[in-house]
Amino acid sequence: MLSIVHVLSSYGVGGQERVALDLAIGQKARGHDVSVISLAPPPDGAMADEFEGAGITAGRVAKRDGIDPTLVPRLASALLDRHADVVHTHNPLPLIYGAPAARLAHATAIHTKHGVNPGGRGHRWLRRTAARFVHAFVAVSDTTAAQACQSHDTTPDRLHTIPNGIRLDRYAPDPEARAAARVELGLGDAWVVGTVGRLDENKNQAMLVRAMAPILSSQVRLVIIGEGDARPDIEAAIAELADPRWVVMTGRRMDVPHLIHAFDVFALSSKSEGLPLAVPEAMAAGLPIVTTGVGGLPSVVDDQLTGLVVPVDEQGLAAALAALEADRDRARAMGARAREAALSRFDYDRMVEAYLELYERHAQRR
Repeated sequence: MLSIVHVLSSYGVGGQERVALDLAIGQKARGHDVSVISLAPPPDGAMADEFEGAGITAGRVAKRDGIDPTLVPRLASALLDRHADVVHTHNPLPLIYGAPAARLAHATAIHTKHGVNPGGRGHRWLRRTAARFVHAFVAVSDTTAAQACQSHDTTPDRLHTIPNGIRLDRYAPDPEARAAARVELGLGDAWVVGTVGRLDENKNQAMLVRAMAPILSSQVRLVIIGEGDARPDIEAAIAELADPRWVVMTGRRMDVPHLIHAFDVFALSSKSEGLPLAVPEAMAAGLPIVTTGVGGLPSVVDDQLTGLVVPVDEQGLAAALAALEADRDRARAMGARAREAALSRFDYDRMVEAYLELYERHAQRR
């Protein structure tokens, strides 16, 4: 049995937190002692309850303002208290502080890069320096691995690619869940485009609102699930529509596997991505995907087969959405193929086993 500690920036709702939760659940089910530490000060985000509900101890070692030289020894002390064999950091801040803390605690250090992780020169130097302490550096897609190489985030001998897996059983098409979600959201029998994710400039939901504008009506609706700093920009774009009621903003929801069944198409308008979980989840729900061709998305969505891949361009996104609205039989056929692809490519058990094999290999070497 291994003592595994996942280190996160916060307990906010995001892709890296959900990957860590799913990994922790799978690792605990296989008999390992698994816990998680957030580096954010209180109050905890919604994911803390998700971890605790799954039986994963959720703790905190809060980072102080600015560069915090005390955080590494404080975090190392917490890792020693938990008798950590493996410390798994997710994204830049946990890497910067968690990798050297893992070495101080005599634990195997594993890091996962979930996306592009832009930053200034000083931040990049800190990441590269911290990456020297990890035993293995994992990218969630081939594109993310290529980005890691181009950015000199790590050395090739430490770099591995483990695609994200998801618990697909939660997303199986469910007519009863679809009907209930549509009643809750007030969608009636409209044709619905939906999106899920943080509301931020990178996710670019305001462009999605503008792209949908030409086809929105009482019978063609848009649903945006998520919360974040870009809400005012998105609300401003909605206010410019002929009828703002055609767009539903739910805010943050923890029941996405239920609500996603209300959609007919899943859309992603991001400017950059790694391998967002929301896309294979939507595919597992039998939805066609319309997405910008950034990050690992072109390797997930087969253009013209399981969805449409477009540039980061409002007109191209609008044309793709309008094409599927005009040919709904084509959209349904794409959705059926998308579910088949998700079931074959994003196996949850494969992800869990791949990480455990990596942990054990490096723990034995250590």
